[in-house]
Amino acid sequence: MEFIISIFIAVLLDLYFGEPKKWHPLVIFGNFAVFIENICFQTQLSAYLQKIIGFLVLSFIVIIFMIPLYYLQHFLWFNWIISPVILYFCIAANSLKQHAINVIYALEKNDLTLARKKVAMIVSRNCTNMNALDIRRATLESVLENGADAVFAPLFWFIIGGSMGVVLYRVCNTLDAMWGYKNQRYLHFGWASARLDDLLNFIPARLTALSYLLLGNTKLGWRCWRLQAKLLDSPNAGVVMTSGAGSLNLKLGGAAFYHGLYKDKPFFGGDKLPENSDIYRANKLINQTLILWLSLLIIFL
Repeated sequence: MEFIISIFIAVLLDLYFGEPKKWHPLVIFGNFAVFIENICFQTQLSAYLQKIIGFLVLSFIVIIFMIPLYYLQHFLWFNWIISPVILYFCIAANSLKQHAINVIYALEKNDLTLARKKVAMIVSRNCTNMNALDIRRATLESVLENGADAVFAPLFWFIIGGSMGVVLYRVCNTLDAMWGYKNQRYLHFGWASARLDDLLNFIPARLTALSYLLLGNTKLGWRCWRLQAKLLDSPNAGVVMTSGAGSLNLKLGGAAFYHGLYKDKPFFGGDKLPENSDIYRANKLINQTLILWLSLLIIFL
């Protein structure tokens, strides 16, 4: 019972308070990771040694978080009070929704400069020359992908492993976001973080994709997942975004610049060009998926 109550408390905290504006633990953790990186990273080392160091750094960071949690979880007060707060800090449904709405508001005012600024807060691509359609597509892809990364994967790992499970996931996911780039600096150093993040996301990404297609255009969502997911680079984001795009019957993807490099990403999803209202539809899909997961928890746990 305390397990389910912890999840509902965390979801309600996120719904009411959203993402903390100051002193977010993930921001503090990010600064800590930068500090560790600056100490350990050496560009002159061979690819093999960079991979070894990246693996050891990842292992060290995971261990220093896991050991205290392992002992603390044996205390009743931790499970009733601290555990819901930890999950709250690890999910971001409200924040994801609000970022998307901020983009819509800018688009509805025909303020492309503001819209580019807002979408740049949630995507890693270059937003400088985006038109309105590009902005809508980038926002929708971010909502669908981060629905898995920032909402449903943390919930999955909390269900599987409690506070230890969700912290392990969030640590690895954050390090992947920082070190998982396939560029000269991080290709080898971030290899371990990227591979572990792929592993931890494998099941929750597919459960998220399944939820998306069940709650929308199921036939088209399944066809897009089956035929198009393999065309995208990420083995996990691919299934999530293609199933979500198909479920909403939206044509997403297309070429873009990522960190100054041109990437000829294929189109995927349905055949409808996104409109502003479709961003609301994507937010609604995230909300419906969250309700579905919570309902299943009540029924089966």
